Amino acid sequence: MILLYVIELRSLQLIPKSPSKPRFLSSSSLSRRSLPRFRENPTNRNATHPIVLKNPLLSLLEKCKSLCQVKQIQAQMVMTGLIFDGFASSRLVCFCAVSDCRNFDYCTKILYNLQNPNLFSWNIAIRGAAESENPEDVIVLYRKMLEHGGCRPDNFTYPPMLKICAGLVLKDVGHEILDHILKLGLDADIYVHNAVIHMLVSCGEQELARKVFDESLVRDLVSWNSLINGYVRSGRAKDALELFREMQVEGVEPDEVTMIGVVSSCAELENLNMGRESHQYIEETGLNLTIPLANAIMDMYVKCGDLEEAQRIFDNMEKKTIVSWTAMVVGYARFGFFNAARKLLEEMPERDVVPWNALIGGYVQAECGKEALALFHEMQAGNVRPDEVTMVHCLSACSQIGALDVGIWIDQYIKKHNLYLNVALGTALVDMYAKCGNITRALQVFHEMPARNSLTWTAIIGGLALHGSAHDAISYFLEMIDVGLMPDEITFLGVLSACCHGGLVDEGRKYFAQMSSKFNLYPQLKHYSCMVDLLGRAGLLEEAEELINSMPIQFQTDAVVWGALFFACRVHGNVLMGQRVGMKLLELDPHDSGTYVLLANMYGDANMWEKAGKVRKMMRKRGVEKTPGCSSIEVNGIVYEFIVRDKSHPESEQIYNCLVQLTRQSEFVECMSDLAIHSDDSLLSFELETQRPIFCGNYSAQAYCIM
Repeated sequence: MILLYVIELRSLQLIPKSPSKPRFLSSSSLSRRSLPRFRENPTNRNATHPIVLKNPLLSLLEKCKSLCQVKQIQAQMVMTGLIFDGFASSRLVCFCAVSDCRNFDYCTKILYNLQNPNLFSWNIAIRGAAESENPEDVIVLYRKMLEHGGCRPDNFTYPPMLKICAGLVLKDVGHEILDHILKLGLDADIYVHNAVIHMLVSCGEQELARKVFDESLVRDLVSWNSLINGYVRSGRAKDALELFREMQVEGVEPDEVTMIGVVSSCAELENLNMGRESHQYIEETGLNLTIPLANAIMDMYVKCGDLEEAQRIFDNMEKKTIVSWTAMVVGYARFGFFNAARKLLEEMPERDVVPWNALIGGYVQAECGKEALALFHEMQAGNVRPDEVTMVHCLSACSQIGALDVGIWIDQYIKKHNLYLNVALGTALVDMYAKCGNITRALQVFHEMPARNSLTWTAIIGGLALHGSAHDAISYFLEMIDVGLMPDEITFLGVLSACCHGGLVDEGRKYFAQMSSKFNLYPQLKHYSCMVDLLGRAGLLEEAEELINSMPIQFQTDAVVWGALFFACRVHGNVLMGQRVGMKLLELDPHDSGTYVLLANMYGDANMWEKAGKVRKMMRKRGVEKTPGCSSIEVNGIVYEFIVRDKSHPESEQIYNCLVQLTRQSEFVECMSDLAIHSDDSLLSFELETQRPIFCGNYSAQAYCIM
């Protein structure tokens, strides 16, 4: 629909036929200086206007409390002929457009039925459309105004329209309106000029906005603020700070809006020193510490790691908004102070989904998936409706702990409530299904997504690698390159993992080399670990050790890489290299019980019992205890965790009885298998009727016990 309006706007006589490229304000067109002057915006409702006060009907109009009363006044205006007076009819349009009893649909009905609506009526209707529930209606209204032909748009017509183009990111429409502005010679007006800059930066055209700004002779503080904050929103914090310094050189005094952009830039760069300097500048210059500015400063300190200063600002705020509370919840959650974050959440006078998302996201970031899902259930009990961000956090939590049932429920919730499957949410779904074991559904979601980015492709590549589908993972990687997306370090981690699972040594070497040679990415520690694991599994132990020695010096002291080689030495029975690597690992981390156990087992496999005993004796002497294993199981959407000898579960007795019988059954089957090697198969024949099922309480696990 919007594109249709663009075509129709181009067809109107006011604008030149479609230019080949969007035009920008030239230096010549901007050279006409519009001196700053005080003027009253004619679109403001002035209920105390002398004409309004003298006319009983117009005076009564200002006191209306409902549309029904407005219609009665309109009827009287029609009967008395007052409706044909331009000023009187414009007051009627104005009241329906911007008053507390506004009704935009009725406003347009009045406007379209007036014989000769004046410019004020069109402008106030455009403003009303911009403030309505359907702001895109300004395009329709503007088109009607041009078709009417009785009024020429002025400098009050365009700012609200450009603001809507900025808010809805209507870049093409914005450029067509900009051509109208140039055609009418309104580009030198300071209000229109600032609205143009705001529209351009909001539509992602920062370079064009900067060109307009640099060539302009009619810029003021609003112009600087529009460009600075536009840079911040587009993630160009360094450019925003550089522009702020230029602003200071030119002697333009900043205001609170300027400093919000500056402080936000410091937060984005996580530059605490610069953030403190900005805060000090605000205090020294006596700028009004508005709530938005205080929130920005607090957010800066949180992101820069100074939680204490953020708390001080929070405590000193006389009035706190939900943004203020949420910033502190985010801060405490980010640094792992979850109890303090929970306390703040409970103390909030009003809570929407945002602070809940902040705390759930904090748990996920700290890899506390179980706690994140528990908080999500609490959020539901509080009748707080989750949004797409909540779903992304919860799906990430499901991926961490393997909670497939909860993930499936979230998937169904998304469909039931028609949540938009944006790239972030779709990627989280793909990742959850892949990590929780349902790669088929992961692929289905991947192909159903309306749009994908490099993270989506990375998730499916990693999922296929995790499920052992090495060739499919590489195929998707090549397809990702073909569609023009650039892989990152995580993408290559998935590719190398796929090569490792599939034993694809040559492919692994090739893609590892392409990281730097073709994609300008430098291998990190995990990439070296994958390559060492790949070479080690293939028995290429010398090449794996050589690769470790060729690593950057900061990586060579990492136990993960040496651990991959150590495991490969045991698998292939290379005791000599294994002993050397094992001692290296013990130097790096003398308290890692896994190294002692693996080294002792390697000696045992080689019948070197004396050395195996020495390793265990060394382990006891150093007071190293074997880390107990931990497992988890999901039952009816609840994840239960168990460690060795854990009896905390209320049904632990039944669980252990089940495990004992499962162990006996496995020992019996193993015994029968050994007999089968040396005996006739008929000796192993037995009737299935002699078996009875064993159930573990409420769990779905089942075994068979021989009678």
